[in-house]
Amino acid sequence: MSGLAIRTFLTMLVVIDPVGLVPMFLALAGGRPAAEQRRIALRAILIAAAILVSFGIGGSWLLGRLEISLDAFRIAGGLLLFRIAVQMVFASYERGTKAEKDEALLRQDISVFPLAIPIIAGPGAIASLMILIGESRAYPLGFVLVLAMTGIVLMLGHLALIVSEPLGRLLGRTGINVVTRVLGILLAALAVQYVADGVRGLFS
Repeated sequence: MSGLAIRTFLTMLVVIDPVGLVPMFLALAGGRPAAEQRRIALRAILIAAAILVSFGIGGSWLLGRLEISLDAFRIAGGLLLFRIAVQMVFASYERGTKAEKDEALLRQDISVFPLAIPIIAGPGAIASLMILIGESRAYPLGFVLVLAMTGIVLMLGHLALIVSEPLGRLLGRTGINVVTRVLGILLAALAVQYVADGVRGLFS
């Protein structure tokens, strides 16, 4: 159980990347009053949590309906995560297109789009959560443990958003880039492991 807890925490920490949320949040909400920033941050995290829980609960049912095995989903998720990891390492990682960001700046409420999805609860986070929940079936209360660890990471993301301005000043652009690149390398290794496990499962 402890191994599953640590693996879930580290996986979701790398994929959601709370520190990496800081520059994007500042770009979208940095010019708003502090009280409004806090409201946006809380709403975005709660909506992202609802999205992830929904996929966590109904993801297996959906895969079953589509006749997709967990091993096939592992391979697909691993390839997707590897693409994101490469972008993170080479500092070209964007959790939304420029058009999406421009549209978000014109909207009054940016907490749902693009903050909650795809910035926080993006494809990588959804794929990782569904894979971890599939693995959790081998453990008693594994499902609850995976959701709990994901919740802790989301709380860290909320904290990062709340302190985004001082954290951004403290780390600077260089510091944020360093953290993002290190997490990208870890995510690449995790993605390769997902693909290897999926291939082994399909052909075993």
